[in-house]
Amino acid sequence: MAKLIYSAIASLDGYVADENGNFDWAAPDEEVHAFVNDLERPIGTYLYGRRMYEVMKYWETAPTTGDQAPVVRDYAELWQVADKVVYSKTLEEVSSARTRIERDFDPEAVRKLKASAARDITVGGPELAAQAIKAGLVDEVHLFLTPVVVGGGNPALPSGVRVNLELLDERRFGHGVVHLHYRTA
Repeated sequence: MAKLIYSAIASLDGYVADENGNFDWAAPDEEVHAFVNDLERPIGTYLYGRRMYEVMKYWETAPTTGDQAPVVRDYAELWQVADKVVYSKTLEEVSSARTRIERDFDPEAVRKLKASAARDITVGGPELAAQAIKAGLVDEVHLFLTPVVVGGGNPALPSGVRVNLELLDERRFGHGVVHLHYRTA
């Protein structure tokens, strides 16, 4: 059975974007990017909400040759070969290969996907992840805490739900980023 994994880069106070929707402070340096790439290597399917898909579809046409940093080219290649499911009531069409639209998040359909998938699955974006967490679908959580406090915005983790977590790993990076890897208990 495939695992459903939620990963997020967040401020130290737990936000993926500030009150104005900015997340430029979350751009990973090369060391963190390489680590994220290695985490993403076993992923076969990305589950996205519309807003996260709009951000991530950049990788569909990101150069995989030329003067891009090797970690950037590597991530683009990983993203391009994975399947993507975008949950949106308003998105008319997708602009990336291997991508389909689902109008509603159906926990039972995701359970079936987990049971049948040969590779792990990630859920991207805190709003969609909140639905998956509340449905008891998330098996692992990866948080990359960035040394900035933004004071409010879009929270990385949902309110109104309790999930016990078991710490599996932690890692410190240069520039003060900390990675925490949990399994849901």
